[in-house]
Amino acid sequence: MFVRGLATILHADLDSFYASVEQRDDPRLRGRPVVVGGGVVLAASYEAKAHGVRTAMNGRQARALCPQAIVVPPRMAAYSEASRRVFALFRDTTPEVEGLSIDEAFLEVGGLARIAGTPREIAARLRERVAREAGLPISVGVARTKFLAKVASGASKPDGLLVVDPAREREFLHPLPVRSLWGVGAVTAGRLHEVGVRTVADVAALGEAALVSYLGPAAGRHLHALAHLRDPRPVDTHRTRRSIGSQRALGRRPRTDAELDGILASTVDRLARRLRAPRGSDRDEPDETLDPLGAAGGGRVCRTVVLRVRFGDYARITRSHTLPVATAHTPTILSAARRLLCDALPDIHARGITLLGLSLTNLDRDDALQLELPLDAHAGPALDTALDAVRSRFGSASVGRASRLGHDEGLQVPLLPEHE
Repeated sequence: MFVRGLATILHADLDSFYASVEQRDDPRLRGRPVVVGGGVVLAASYEAKAHGVRTAMNGRQARALCPQAIVVPPRMAAYSEASRRVFALFRDTTPEVEGLSIDEAFLEVGGLARIAGTPREIAARLRERVAREAGLPISVGVARTKFLAKVASGASKPDGLLVVDPAREREFLHPLPVRSLWGVGAVTAGRLHEVGVRTVADVAALGEAALVSYLGPAAGRHLHALAHLRDPRPVDTHRTRRSIGSQRALGRRPRTDAELDGILASTVDRLARRLRAPRGSDRDEPDETLDPLGAAGGGRVCRTVVLRVRFGDYARITRSHTLPVATAHTPTILSAARRLLCDALPDIHARGITLLGLSLTNLDRDDALQLELPLDAHAGPALDTALDAVRSRFGSASVGRASRLGHDEGLQVPLLPEHE
């Protein structure tokens, strides 16, 4: 770890990523309000955001706020390719890159002073290269800690650069609203507002014991540390992915139980295939990229299945089930996912559904799996292996479930780019 007294961590975040790719590729869209997605807003340009349009907003509401908005269909392959190009520039800047999502990453540049200049100079060159070579705007925050770098990049948007001087960190952070703290969402912010806590300075003044009493031990201690400028985490280039997931936006039309089950089954098929595939080999599915931070190697197994649902009122729930034994067996994972969906159906019937997602967590290497008697690796992987081989040779759509014939599989949101 480099000396933490210096501002050497960059947080690089592409601005309105999907919308920026559309504006880059179609000059007629530049300088105009652009909305990506129809039923649900997947991304909005800053010209559209100025009218109040936000990601995940209902398309009808977005058009009411910005009637002149140009709505374009998403092009997931284009976004994945743009992300790969930008991440190549990140890694050309420094080997110390920790990807967070398809459009953002942390970069550690503390060891580059003699060959590349100051962190500010490195960040400025990176922004210039992304604009010139990828054609995209990017905002960069530079700070002593990962948390402050992320806050700084947000404060510099759009298309900006902000360096937080270590001597002025408190001056920068404390006036900001509590939502600026990493991990504070609408629910936590509401609880803090109820007790008169509205800024980071208020959180710092409240004390750890009070925060723990309001928010619980984990959240209370976490927010107390951040408010007092404590974040010792280094940029981690060797972190293995703890989960993989996929989600599908469903729009607002009613969905039958059979439709939801089919969507869930297709999602499990994709995720289970990703588990079993050697890392870095799943190039035929740009929407379902594998772990960019781990080395190439064998497949993985999961222990916990997590269902995510967004209702018609845009409230969200998360439900999980932990299996007795880690597995990559498709039917076993699907059975657990179906139980979770069945439990959520009463709420879905009452409130509608606009998004269905699934994550597989508690991942491990498949060679770490301890077999139990009888030694059959649990429920016969032969069919899974055969289907994987067919899809690998002839494409991911070559074999599918009969129940999904003629159905639109929808859009799959790109994840982190592959590690080359």
